[in-house]
Amino acid sequence: MHVQLVWFDGPRSDEAVEASRRAGSERLMPLIESHPDLRTGLLGGVRAVGPDGAECAVVLARDAAALDTLESLVMSSELLPGEDPAMLTGPDRVARYVASDVFGRLADLVTGAER
Repeated sequence: MHVQLVWFDGPRSDEAVEASRRAGSERLMPLIESHPDLRTGLLGGVRAVGPDGAECAVVLARDAAALDTLESLVMSSELLPGEDPAMLTGPDRVARYVASDVFGRLADLVTGAER
């Protein structure tokens, strides 16, 4: 299993946080859900927002190819009407890792997870 961490440092305005949420839920998720490789290659993820608007996204994937496909899809997607590119800055940092351990209930949910 591969893990990608994406950070948007704070402070960020409420408008920037909302623009990020909208981009994810209204533009990117429909594209991801309709992409055959990502429907099977992505295992899931979490978006977390701090009190200062900082954001971290954690994405779990079966392999690096799924993360590459996700990146390509995100970077090539067209903005929705009303989306302001000035509010959608790129991440401050991105890191990828190969999972060495999976534990807790997640281990039972992830097919082929090594314990």
